Amino acid sequence: MEGYSAHLDTFARDNLPPREAWPEFVFDLPELRYPEHLNAAAALLDDMAAGEAGERACVHAPDGAWSYRDLRERADRVARVLTEDMGLVPGNRVLLRAANIPMLIAAWFGVLKAGGVVVATMPMLRAAELDKIVLKARVSHALTDARLAEPLEAVGAQRPFLSSVMTFGPGGELEERMREKGPGFDTVETAAEDIALIAFTSGTTGEPKGCMHSHRDVLAVCDTFARHMLDPEPDEVFTGTPPLAFTYGLGGLVLFPMRFGASTVPIEQPGPEALLKAIEEHRITTVFTAPTAYRALLDRVGEAELSSLRKCVSAGETLPRATSDAWFERTGIRIVDGIGSTEMLHIFISAAGEEIRPGSTGKPVPGYHAMIAGDDMSPLPPGEVGRLAVRGPTGCRYLADPRQADYVMDGWNVTGDAYKVDDDGYFWFQARTDDMIVSAGYNIAGPEVEAALMGHEAVGECAVVASPHEERGNVVKAFVVLRGGFEGDAALVEELQDFVKGRIAPYKYPRRIEFTDELPKTQTGKIQRFKLREREMQGAGALGGRP
Repeated sequence: MEGYSAHLDTFARDNLPPREAWPEFVFDLPELRYPEHLNAAAALLDDMAAGEAGERACVHAPDGAWSYRDLRERADRVARVLTEDMGLVPGNRVLLRAANIPMLIAAWFGVLKAGGVVVATMPMLRAAELDKIVLKARVSHALTDARLAEPLEAVGAQRPFLSSVMTFGPGGELEERMREKGPGFDTVETAAEDIALIAFTSGTTGEPKGCMHSHRDVLAVCDTFARHMLDPEPDEVFTGTPPLAFTYGLGGLVLFPMRFGASTVPIEQPGPEALLKAIEEHRITTVFTAPTAYRALLDRVGEAELSSLRKCVSAGETLPRATSDAWFERTGIRIVDGIGSTEMLHIFISAAGEEIRPGSTGKPVPGYHAMIAGDDMSPLPPGEVGRLAVRGPTGCRYLADPRQADYVMDGWNVTGDAYKVDDDGYFWFQARTDDMIVSAGYNIAGPEVEAALMGHEAVGECAVVASPHEERGNVVKAFVVLRGGFEGDAALVEELQDFVKGRIAPYKYPRRIEFTDELPKTQTGKIQRFKLREREMQGAGALGGRP
């Protein structure tokens, strides 16, 4: 990183990839031309609190709504505790650990206002998982929900550079320290390219990677996907299920509403019941969740008053057309699907309103460019399956990680997804590149088989992977979680196989089906197919099905 920086602790800057390994950044929208000096907390919170949005609701807490000025006051006090009591200097990494609660949002902005770098973590991570993050990011400070402190304390005992930890919530001390502080804090004037956050991947493929994003990046995702796909109004109320440590949740539940003067309802223990309750009680207009959650909600749509809903967003996994159509039939709302990544910070391909084509992810979000690339990174024509490559105002910069060269090629971010594009410029997901199954010479996209299976009334969830086979090399195997009232027997196996044959090319049907109570998932709800693949490679039983 060149030029001005407010960071006295230069760890983040020092551990960026070399410039030649960065993707090409593109700023071809006027709203993406930010000043050299930029702090995202000033733009999203200070400026809003000082303007006409100041007294509007910002965060709906259990004890009542916090206005933008209320949140700014709390964030200011957090920043003063960090700098005056905990010794934070700009550039220090601050680990945040809590469920989606209002205090986590105040802490997030407090860290940025103080010039720190946020390292938000999933609340369910264990000590061994936290230790990898603390060690890799050289975390020096932490703010944690007191109820989640024990694993972090175990890490701190082994990592002396984690020198200052403070708890909040029941049994914590941060709030008392905040009450001792006077109001106001002069937000640190960071550079637009100073790192604001290090987001760790959720581990669908094993070892997590730290993705570094600048203050400019934080605003860029607001001014691309949110501005052009959602066009939020100040009266909108956002909620959803993704953790704020997951950049999908950070954008959808904090950055996007605050960029446009709207408000948010954090849900501490998200699930179908809690989500429906929040929608009804707070007259939610805008929901962010995953395809599996929409599927789970379908049977419960009649249990709550949902007339306030205007916009529903899906990401994290591909949205099956069957789920999209069923949700539209039940609610009259067409889900806005999108693909994003931690490396890119948020969604970069999507479609909204009349532009939605169910089953397609959409087109590049304004500000982003995408192509389908062959192995030599040359563009492929419409209809051919290849690697999805993207560039725009955000991009991959891993924290001291050799895998940078796997994600960034010829200036493009290569996401690890197999896609094709049609003649109208719509992008159609085929599989993760490691989810392509080669069976008897045929290339079969696992998600296509999954989408077909999900159309059957007995299937609640499913995951499809390659299963080794002596003659065919691999065969398609489906792990299926059944809905209530169905029995996983040989008759249902045959019924599901015939069902798939009737909807896609017969050679793609799952020759092996295993019924299971649950699928392995990350903390963000993504199915960990790599664990299923590993199990098959180790010779786990191939239950059910025809050879």
